Amino acid sequence: MSQDLLNLLLEGSRDTAYMVAMSSLIAFAIGLPLGVVLSVTSPGGILRNKPVNAVLSLAVNIGRSAPFVILMIAIIPFTRWVVGTSIGINAAVVPLSVAAIPFVGRVVETSLREIDQGIIEAAESMGATPFEIIRKVLLPEGLPGIIGGLTLTVINLVGYSAMAGTLGAGGLGDIAVRYGYQRFMPKVMLATVVILVIMVQLCQIAGDKLASITRHDRKDLSD
Repeated sequence: MSQDLLNLLLEGSRDTAYMVAMSSLIAFAIGLPLGVVLSVTSPGGILRNKPVNAVLSLAVNIGRSAPFVILMIAIIPFTRWVVGTSIGINAAVVPLSVAAIPFVGRVVETSLREIDQGIIEAAESMGATPFEIIRKVLLPEGLPGIIGGLTLTVINLVGYSAMAGTLGAGGLGDIAVRYGYQRFMPKVMLATVVILVIMVQLCQIAGDKLASITRHDRKDLSD
């Protein structure tokens, strides 16, 4: 493989990492509070609100059910409004974020629902406000599960970013199509797959390690 192709793969890897990192940050920033609201407004939550919960649940379900390719095309006008173009790595961040936000919301909601209800009731009996319960009980107790779910989100975004590359977003997906497929260069195709697999493995290892650390921290505090 020539030096030019190696440089191209390096640039594609950087572009892919940028798309995944930026969309992950945006999805986490919006999806985390969304998941908290879904949890606390659900039946049995500390701030029960059926209308709010129903509307948010419907929006999340719609967002999660849309195939990414269709979603990416459908929100092109919104993408152009946000970044001024529908092509390139910055444009790809928009649909990647939109696709990941509902997934993060459900992950956070599920993690918080798995918390022992007795812990929440104990906090309420001590006079803790809903905000204090969210900040000092729900989020710390649900952190290991949240981290595990966020790790899956990042891994999904790696795959989505490659898919976005086939539609003009750049990155490894674009290289795989333009060189590996259209120019019949199987070595390039294989190289992009290997790099994507390595990215996924690194994300999984880092996520598992961080989740393990938080579990030990919670165990130490309980002891």
